[in-house]
Amino acid sequence: MRDAVNNNPVAQIGVVAVLLIVAGFLVMSSMGGGEEEAAPTTTETGVVEPEVVESGVAPAGAAVPTGEVPRVPAQPLPPKVTTAFNANRTVVLMIVKRGAVADAATTASALAGTAGMEGVSMFVVPVGKIAEYTAITQGVEVSQVPALVVVRPKNIDKGIPSASVSYGYQSPETVRQAVIDARYEGRTLDYHP
Repeated sequence: MRDAVNNNPVAQIGVVAVLLIVAGFLVMSSMGGGEEEAAPTTTETGVVEPEVVESGVAPAGAAVPTGEVPRVPAQPLPPKVTTAFNANRTVVLMIVKRGAVADAATTASALAGTAGMEGVSMFVVPVGKIAEYTAITQGVEVSQVPALVVVRPKNIDKGIPSASVSYGYQSPETVRQAVIDARYEGRTLDYHP
């Protein structure tokens, strides 16, 4: 059969035509052709979350426009956090997954790093309760755990909350430095390489 294809120009044209048709079909089918439903996301705990839009939870089958960050209306923060912020304290959230060895070590380091620092209120937040802290975590776009979120004292930012987030293991020194950085009121310079 190979000799028949190699020696017959008509057979060669036929094989090339079949290959072109198959390639064209594959290209056209991979281009899509309609809107697809967005798949719901699954959290680390295995809970399926619905798609979210600006005004809240989208109806079933609705897709979030590409390029927009979905936002959930923030519920009020726990009273202890609000009280600490209003008292001009540096609020430190250590968001962890219970039972994870690295998260337990990071929590211990964070506690050690803030020990003895005045004006600091530290809260250990299990990832399952992160929705209670959406007013803070959404602003810094927390995307993984463990996460160290440090909120600047209210009096430094004239009442407008701002925060920073760091991921992964934190040593007592890095936690302490994050708190010191959050309290900094001096002049900052732009970096020009």
